[in-house]
Amino acid sequence: MTAQKSRVTMKDVAQKAGVSLKTVSNVVNNFRFVSDQTRAKVNKTIKDLGYTVNTTARNLRSGRHGLITLAVPDIRMPYFAELSTLVIAEAHQSGFHVLIRPTLYSRQSEVEALQGDVNSVSDGMIFSPLELGQKDINLFRVDYPLVVIGERVTHGPIDYIGTENIESVKRATTYLIRSGCRHIVALGVHEGEKNGTAYLRLQGYIQALEEAGLQLNPRYLVPSEMWHRDDGFEAMSRLLDQGVKIDGVIAFNDMLAAGAIHAIELKGLSIPDDISVIGFDNNDDSQYLTPPLASVSPNLSAVARLSVATLIARIQGKTPSLAGQDGYVNRVVTSSLVLRKSAKRSGPEAGSQEIV
Repeated sequence: MTAQKSRVTMKDVAQKAGVSLKTVSNVVNNFRFVSDQTRAKVNKTIKDLGYTVNTTARNLRSGRHGLITLAVPDIRMPYFAELSTLVIAEAHQSGFHVLIRPTLYSRQSEVEALQGDVNSVSDGMIFSPLELGQKDINLFRVDYPLVVIGERVTHGPIDYIGTENIESVKRATTYLIRSGCRHIVALGVHEGEKNGTAYLRLQGYIQALEEAGLQLNPRYLVPSEMWHRDDGFEAMSRLLDQGVKIDGVIAFNDMLAAGAIHAIELKGLSIPDDISVIGFDNNDDSQYLTPPLASVSPNLSAVARLSVATLIARIQGKTPSLAGQDGYVNRVVTSSLVLRKSAKRSGPEAGSQEIV
């Protein structure tokens, strides 16, 4: 019978590397004031010996749970599913696990997520509100580490990581205009909205038209309260049935775009020869649509990385490296336009290249 291999300890690493136990602890906990040469030697020894941090013991000593709460509207949506996966991966690298809390498009559920038992089950929360807005900023004054993402609450005494909405849709719309489109639909408008994702993306669309000298046509502002495939299909079908002249579509997410593509093809129209389509999110399914969908990539990997790093710094009692003069983080990550065959060519840069 083979003897069970004993667990490699921090003391083993210290002896093998020829350094003190304190030095190994400083490296493992990513403390400063360790020389690059010593840090490299310790990390190599950790890798060679297969040492892993005993996070359970460390959390017991620190009084922490080793858990982060991620509150999002709906993990069935590809955007939030991808975001959740990326946050889990980033947190895992720092020894944290993630508890997902779906708020399911409910204002009450979002309030409960903020005011609930976060401290008793996790060390802090990354929160993507959908129903709460800037007017509710007082609800975000909580007694635990909190990072807000999205577009509903973007400033105040909070740490905030956001995505680029106005500039990215402006870039996508401008691309369609340069490719020859003049009758461009904005699909996914929320009528009367003055804050949030749909409002910001609409502003990008409007700015692109204005800079190109094109008149805004209200018929091309197509509302859709929800952003699922069937919503995109039904909205585009209605528009085509009305005989509205269309040669381009900016869909406010990829699911709307997928539904719109299906509606266009059922009418016997060609994509992109008759109508170019660009989505938003660049989710994994985009490249497998027929034709493959051109889409804005919001750089969710950066959102996950920065939000997790900011939250962990707060959990550890540190000021995040991204914090401004007011002591809070306020960062919007840059997006890119991923060009695929659903959009007409606009010069030599078209194809699968990204425009940053």
